[in-house]
Amino acid sequence: MSAAFPMPSSSRSAEPVLVLGAGLIGRLLAVQLAQAGHAVRIVDAGSADGQGSAARVAAAMLAPLAESAITEPCVVAMGRYALQRWPQLLNRLVQPVYFQQNGTLIVWHRQDAHEAQRFGALLAATGQVMPDLPAPVPLDATALSELEPALAQRFHQGLYLPDEGQLDNRQLLQALNATLASLGVAIEWNTPWSDAQALAYQRTAGGWVLDCRGLGAQPDWRQLRGVRGEVVRLHAPDVTLQRPTRLLHPRYPIYIAPKEDHVFVIGATEIETHDLSPASVRSVLELLSAAYAVHSGFGEARILELCTQCRPTLPDNLPAVREIAPRVLQINGLYRHGFMIAPAVADAVLEHMHQGRTTLAQNLSLHFETCAESV
Repeated sequence: MSAAFPMPSSSRSAEPVLVLGAGLIGRLLAVQLAQAGHAVRIVDAGSADGQGSAARVAAAMLAPLAESAITEPCVVAMGRYALQRWPQLLNRLVQPVYFQQNGTLIVWHRQDAHEAQRFGALLAATGQVMPDLPAPVPLDATALSELEPALAQRFHQGLYLPDEGQLDNRQLLQALNATLASLGVAIEWNTPWSDAQALAYQRTAGGWVLDCRGLGAQPDWRQLRGVRGEVVRLHAPDVTLQRPTRLLHPRYPIYIAPKEDHVFVIGATEIETHDLSPASVRSVLELLSAAYAVHSGFGEARILELCTQCRPTLPDNLPAVREIAPRVLQINGLYRHGFMIAPAVADAVLEHMHQGRTTLAQNLSLHFETCAESV
């Protein structure tokens, strides 16, 4: 599906927009709206250091085919769309952001071959539903070592998923901030607003309200829940990986996302709880043991951070947009797929705002409830 930015009509380009929440989707929308000529105001309950942001903790992998093993085809479709959009969006920011599209590598140990068979069957089922997806490429030991030399002699089989990518989430958040500043938009931190406050503001200022608060929107969208994730950030000078790598395992499958300067984000844990306490010893042991099993160079790595955060999730684990009043949109439920699908969700919102249509949302099967539908 081709990626086309929903340009504003001249009659709507100057309308004011209030954005609640300066996480990923809030900043992404605010930048695009300001670039399109809107007067944008953005408020956030958190602090400027971003410590309470799920977007700051994420690995920011753009891997729709890999994620198809655990999610719905609509999320895969949004991820494929977003892969085309990210380079366009990044090119319009005032600071560079690390982005690469070298595919995803899937590996497993011999004793876990049954997990590879199960994973392969899930990918095959996705391919039947979405035949335009690139096909996974089976790798023997020779092909695997040529693709990822650092793993030569460590694994005897693998799968390569073409076209997938990743970016540096923290660089992106900083670049979005810098771009907002260049456009004259300052994020108002430590400013918690409810939808009721936003509606009162709208009655005076007019324009649009976009509620992008993530879990902060729970008082106004009670179906939201938090799903906890735990990740480790390492500096491993002895390890060089050219692409995100996933280790299949029956108990603790992990992903390893390489960033610049030999920094790696390693994660896997997903716990149904809104618990923001520090990472457990068990989780950290499993993550680090699995990483060491992928490459022994991680044994001499330095732990930069142990991070925990909860992702905003709706009952079906799918994103949704709903218009609760005229020109008041709630955008939420991006779950563990925020960076992978954010451009698709943002473009669907912009299409509705600028053109009064939800064609993109329908094409991507994104749940998008307009005010007329809810009356």
